Amino acid sequence: MSIFISYGLLFLNIMLLVSGQILFKLGLESSGGLQWMKLFTSMYVWSGLVLYGAATVIWFAVLSRLPLSIAYPLQSIAYVLALIPAFFLFHETMSFSKLIGIALIITGAYFIVK
Repeated sequence: MSIFISYGLLFLNIMLLVSGQILFKLGLESSGGLQWMKLFTSMYVWSGLVLYGAATVIWFAVLSRLPLSIAYPLQSIAYVLALIPAFFLFHETMSFSKLIGIALIITGAYFIVK
């Protein structure tokens, strides 16, 4: 049961990181780019920072439960999960090479855990 909690915390950490990145992107888009004063007052950016803070606290729990050599490489799943909102929310392209990259990351993550 403990291993499920450890990997559950890791997955939660990954989801918070991806969600934070989405909020950062929304904040940048709504402020018109790197306009610092608008970014400092953006609820998207502040919300993303809160999620990153929560992810860091959860990361400490993950590191206390899993070896770094497993936990850190598995965070690469965040790259895969970030492509989903990139495609659907931000209308970014999903090329064949990105799909190959996703397959390689997932395969690598599988071998890290095995």
